[in-house]
Amino acid sequence: DTMIGSDGEIPIFGQASPHPRSYGTFVRVLGRYVRDLHVIALEDAVHKMSAFPAQRIGLNDRGVLREGLKADIAVFDPGTVRDLATFEQPHQYAEGVAFVVVNGQIALEDGKMTAARPGRVLYGPSRTP
Repeated sequence: DTMIGSDGEIPIFGQASPHPRSYGTFVRVLGRYVRDLHVIALEDAVHKMSAFPAQRIGLNDRGVLREGLKADIAVFDPGTVRDLATFEQPHQYAEGVAFVVVNGQIALEDGKMTAARPGRVLYGPSRTP
């Protein structure tokens, strides 16, 4: 089985020239490969981007929606989601993503970043900070 992930960095909006994957990896899968090309089912793509990687690296408090676990949620419209970032204009947020909740806090609301910065570095069980 294959996981879906990215090594794209989290840039400060408008600074440097990040690879477009920093803004578009996951929505590219959802828009192009799920919706447009029908290469993978939506449920399988979401699993490969969430539960499977979390389980694989031992982050047992993430990856699924269950009471008591970390609330990391992306709310998107499968019919409109698409990546917009290019090499020429890399700082482009995706379309079709309404909300992103990280550690229970809203990080993206109505398609725009909020002031919240709830993310943190995650270490698997074999590595301690």
